[in-house]
Amino acid sequence: MKAETSADPKPGPLNGVRVLDLSRVLAAPSCTQILGDLGADVIKVERPLVGDEIRGWGPPFLRAKDGSETGESGYYLSTGRNKRSVTIDMSKPEGVSLIKQLLAKSDVLAENFKVGSLSKFGLDYESIHSEFPSIVYCSITGYGQDGPYAKRPGYDMAAQGLGGIISITGEADGPPSKVPIAVNDVITGLYASISILAALKHRDLTGLGQQIDLALLDVQVAWLYNQGVNYLLNGEVPKRLGTGHPNIVPYQAFEASDGFIILGTANEDAFYRFCEFTGNLSLLDDPRFCRNAERVRNRKAANDEVQKIIYTNTADFWVSELSKLNITCSRVNTIDQVFEDPQVQARKMTVEMNHPLAEGGPIRLISSPIKMSETPVSYRYPPPTLGQHTDEILSDVLGMDEAVRKKLKTDGII
Repeated sequence: MKAETSADPKPGPLNGVRVLDLSRVLAAPSCTQILGDLGADVIKVERPLVGDEIRGWGPPFLRAKDGSETGESGYYLSTGRNKRSVTIDMSKPEGVSLIKQLLAKSDVLAENFKVGSLSKFGLDYESIHSEFPSIVYCSITGYGQDGPYAKRPGYDMAAQGLGGIISITGEADGPPSKVPIAVNDVITGLYASISILAALKHRDLTGLGQQIDLALLDVQVAWLYNQGVNYLLNGEVPKRLGTGHPNIVPYQAFEASDGFIILGTANEDAFYRFCEFTGNLSLLDDPRFCRNAERVRNRKAANDEVQKIIYTNTADFWVSELSKLNITCSRVNTIDQVFEDPQVQARKMTVEMNHPLAEGGPIRLISSPIKMSETPVSYRYPPPTLGQHTDEILSDVLGMDEAVRKKLKTDGII
């Protein structure tokens, strides 16, 4: 999919909303990218000469036209779309003044500083709310604005550990394993974008902004969902099941003759159809396998029987034939296979964007999964280089003339 990289002729639903993004790394930047995709004007504030540290979280890095590494990491490129970058040194009063001037023309402030860090600059919620009462102020931290861990630094993996997901990830006879995507950052970004939209609705009705207090640990606990509620219901601590489902059997990865598939029989009719198609209706006569509850209680024996069946044919055979019977079945794709998958391609899940540093033309990014019939997402800006839009923003948003901008550069403010 080739993207537009200029003003979109069909403004998104958040057209006219300006977000001042003081965040870095992944959780809040993933949120502001979503808002940008939906049409918001996202101004990413970065430290002069340093910027968001994830720019350097590689390799891999974007290659320049001459083949050299640019220092723009894949990690950064995954969160930088539809933003404009301005460099401001907020450790200096003149920098804080610039940020407040931008806030006066903004609707949302997003930040993920440690609790209390922004108060020394007068950019904490209480200070901002008293001066700009309509601002929606979104704070994302590891542990929230209160509680015994509030002042601790918190990253995704710490939340995965404390929040229990690592304890139930991995094979039953193996060690605990982290989810290999910073999943709490990503889901916290989703919760943050939802919360900001709700707060903007409230602001439109009342004129008042508010603080959104999101914590990676809270989010991790929240998305334990059935595993967490299972424990609250029966007091049994969930165990690692590999790819297995805690409440449905069979529902996991099985090895075919040439690769792995996911097979899921989410109800008794589906398991019957599977047994009928494979010529194994006798399994239903076995009291250990006749109902899902019994298969869950006899998980290993049930899965062993299914594994024997699946190994007799190829992955493509099972995916094709079982899908015809409305039985959940799919390949286990490697990442390269994901982007070659015909369904992924049909859904246009990659997007090409022109980048000023890119070698050999546009770069390929993962596109937004949001499909809206009347107000589709737009791809206006590729991930910006550090400070790429500083002059543009100070001129167009604040009306600052060239002489003043030059002096700010000379003084190291921008």
